[in-house]
Order: sequence, then C-alpha cells, then structure tokens
Amino acid sequence: MDFEVLINCSFVDVFDKDTLHPVDNKKILSLINDFEDGQWRYKKFQSFIWDNIAETALSYEERRCLVDQSHSILTAAAQNLRLTDKENDIGKGSELAEIVLYGVMKHHYNALPVVPKIFYKQNSQDNAKGADGVHIVVDDGDFSLWFGEAKFYTSIEDARLSSIVESVGNSLKTDKLKKENSIITNISDIDNLIEDEGLRKEIKQALSNKNSIDNLKPRIHIPIFILHECDLTAQCDKMSEGYRNSIVEYHKARASSYFKKQIGTIGKIFGYGDVKFHIILFPVPSKSEIVDKFVANVEHYKGQ
Repeated sequence: MDFEVLINCSFVDVFDKDTLHPVDNKKILSLINDFEDGQWRYKKFQSFIWDNIAETALSYEERRCLVDQSHSILTAAAQNLRLTDKENDIGKGSELAEIVLYGVMKHHYNALPVVPKIFYKQNSQDNAKGADGVHIVVDDGDFSLWFGEAKFYTSIEDARLSSIVESVGNSLKTDKLKKENSIITNISDIDNLIEDEGLRKEIKQALSNKNSIDNLKPRIHIPIFILHECDLTAQCDKMSEGYRNSIVEYHKARASSYFKKQIGTIGKIFGYGDVKFHIILFPVPSKSEIVDKFVANVEHYKGQ
C-alpha cells in the first residue's frame, strides 16, 4: 500500500487486558501519508481515492465492460457518487471515507469487494442504512466477512466517539446483519469474485437467512475506519521520527478511549466477544481542503 503503517497490532499489545474485557478480539491499524517540499502530499492522497473509486461505485460487470478505459471508468464511477460530501453536516466527507476504506481493505487486508457499496446505495431506495463497506477475505480455503464503518471527522476526541460506537452497535443488530447477507447473495459480484465453486457455495450457505446469525459471528470483522483532522499533521512539514512517535502515541490513546467506550456501551450484545473489531486511524492536516478538492474532481468527471 502507498501509505506507511505505524501500528498494526492487537489491542492487548498496547493496553492492560486485566482492566478491560473482552480485548482479545480487537486490533489497531495506524496509517500515515508522507510529505514533499514542506507539504503533506495531498495529490498522492487524492490519487489513492481515484485509483480505488471504481470498486466502490461500479458493479463488477460495469468494471469489466470498461476494462482498459481508465477515463471512462472514472466518469462512470462519478455518476454514481451521491456527493453527500457537499452536505454541511456531520456526514460531510463520508463518501470519500468509504472509498479510502475500500482501498485499505483491498491493499492491506487483501479483501474482495463483494458489494460495491456506493453503487448499491445509489441504486437502492434504502440509502441511509447498512455498512459502509462489505468485503470477504479468503484465506487458506476459509473466509471471513468484513462489514465496515467509515467516518471523516474534524476531531476524534472523546465527545465524537459515541456516535461511532452507536453506529457499530446498530450494524451488529441481527436484522441489519441478515440484510447485509441477503445483499451479498443476491447480487452477482460474489459469483464473479469467488472463483472456487465449492467455497462460493459454502459462503452462500453460511449467509442464508435460514441459518442463525450466532453461527456466523465468529467470521464477522468490523473495520472502523476514521479519517481525522490532526493538528500534529497540520503543523508538520516533513517526515521525522518525532512526528511518527507523536502519531503513534496519539492513536494508541484514541484507540484505548474508543474501545473502552465501545465495551461499556455495546459489550453486552450477544456474541460480542466472537466478533473481531479493527480500528483504523488515518490523520490528515485539513478535512475541508481534502473534501473540497474531491467534490471538485467529482463534479468535473460528472460533467464529462
């Protein structure tokens, strides 16, 4: 992946497990962009978004039909973007965060995007509900399901964490999980992405609404991706060990606060200890500058 990994470990490696339970099912991933000519590399970050946009906004068949037509892919993807990023509310930047989450899932976790979520939300009357990313990770003939949450905040202090916990808790409700499973099995992308017929059949059987969600929870992962404005990053003009160390300490502290709040709020959900949670933190110097540039690019491609 294009971005440097600062932390990639289990939560127990940075927190005293004797004071909180359960913690064995939690991990932390911290990513950073770099600098050039005294500036945070905005263009590199925007390029990452547009390099991964097709898998979030187009179905497999649309991507296949436009293979080797890079400009056509971008213009087609732009048509499906809802441009919720223009809204002046807490959700501003959410669409951009969804795209970056897809890129992280693909490049860091080797995940398959079985539901192109922006495509689905654009073509569904139920836009407001559901995970921000739906992936399957195949490993040694077995599989896991990843239902992602993606946020873009100007702050990740304690007051802002409660809304994330609430969103994660809602995503773990049985009716929400069954709805996501039905979406996976009812669109054709899974048939194209999972080449092993036996595994594909096993996945569909596991996702059937006839089966209890309790049996599926050990396979469920919740990546909680948080892009966030960061003073440490805004004040920096070059990469250094001091900057890296500062971000590491800050992200460890924020992850600890988040997981404490999550355990205290939704830790009693049945099967909570079986689900794996991954907090993924990515600092940026300015949310508004990133969102404004993204919206301008989308409008440019929509005009094509």
